[in-house]
Formats: sequence, structure tokens, C-alpha cells
Amino acid sequence: MALPLPPSLTPQEVAFLCEMELVTIIPRQKLQGLELLGGSTPVLNPPQRSDIPLWLALLLKRQRRANIVPPAWLHPTSLTAILEFETEHSKEAFSPPPKLPPLSDALHATSPPFLPSSTAEAPPDALPYHWLEMGEILLEAAPEDFEEPDHVRRLMRDLREVRMAKLRTGVEVLDAGGGVKMNGVGAMEIAEARAFIGGVIDGLRKIGASREQARREREAEERENGFLGTQDDEDDDMEL
Repeated sequence: MALPLPPSLTPQEVAFLCEMELVTIIPRQKLQGLELLGGSTPVLNPPQRSDIPLWLALLLKRQRRANIVPPAWLHPTSLTAILEFETEHSKEAFSPPPKLPPLSDALHATSPPFLPSSTAEAPPDALPYHWLEMGEILLEAAPEDFEEPDHVRRLMRDLREVRMAKLRTGVEVLDAGGGVKMNGVGAMEIAEARAFIGGVIDGLRKIGASREQARREREAEERENGFLGTQDDEDDDMEL
């Protein structure tokens, strides 16, 4: 008997999707390009930087054939600024995500969430869709490529806690019939919060169904009592 599938992507599946994101590397030796399903990779000529998928960059890093260039938003200065924005707007929206490419480049651009938002040219003031898993993967696989890896880890931990607390607080409006604004929420945050939010929605649905059933029973009882009262009055009139 097959086990039931989880209601959402697991953290491992989210990390797998993240490995298709583009990152910037500095090759240590010349390597020919590869013909992949998503297109061909560039020829690697050291010390020229090149953008390749994360899974290939991790493979070359393990083989000591390349160094990975952390994106600008993973620098301590950028993470500190984003953390300050999240803290100052604790009851408002999340920090804005990277801007989409212009419409003129739409035919040649990758559709979201697989945008080149983790390369060396990525904007420093915006967290991409795969920011959490991208940061954790790079810190684990290439800590020596960061200037202050321990500082970056602390900032990412603080940023994750602030954003998850904001996400849990936003769920409270569901009881009042409102909605949760999730613009800028990352893939891993959605995967982690889906079970919690789904449980809250199911609980509210059960409470709403119970209230509706109680209301219907109360209205039925009132209609029944009203009908009996009218019948008694008619019997009294007939006796008179």
C-alpha cells in the first residue's frame, strides 16, 4: 500500500528546485560547455566569470575547479538593510522581491521563480524566491567564498525568524474573513508555513461549519416553537 503524498513540497524538493537557479562562478581551469535540456552552458575560461546552474557550480566546487561568487543580497551589508526593513515594517508587507525583466525582454527572459536573481549582478536590496535555501546551500558548500560566513549565518537566522513571525501573525486575520498578503515570501517559507496555515484554515472551516449548524438548528427550533404557539391560540379561540 502506497503512503499518502504530503500536501506540499518537502524541504528537500524545494532545495532541488533551487539547484536550477543561476549563480556566478570563477573557474580555475578551462572547461568546455555542456549541452543540457535547458540550453548550453558557456565555455569556462579562467579568470572570467560565468553564470551556470547551481547544481553544476556545486559539482565544480567539490572538484576544486571553480569558486562561487555569492550574490550581492548575501553580503552582510545587504542582509542588515533588509533585516532593518523587515523589523521596521513588522506589521506590513514583506521586503519587496526582485523586479521582473522588462516586457521587451520577456521572450528572452526566464519566467519566475527561475530568474537570474542569485548571480553576481543580482540586486542587493531584494530577496529572491529561493533566498533561504540558496543561502544555506552556499554557506554549507562554499563558506570560504564568503568574507564573513558566520556573520551571514546569524543575519539569515534573524531574518528567517522575523519573517516567519510576521507570516504567523498575518494568519490571525483569517478568523475575521481577511487574507494574508504573501508578496515576497520565499519558496522554503511557503513550504514550512503551508502546514500551519492549512491547519488554521481547516480549523476555521470546522468552526464555521459548527456555527452554521448551530444557527440552523436554532432557527428550526424557533420556527417550530412559533408554529406551536399559533396552533394553541387557534384552539383557545375555538373553545370560546
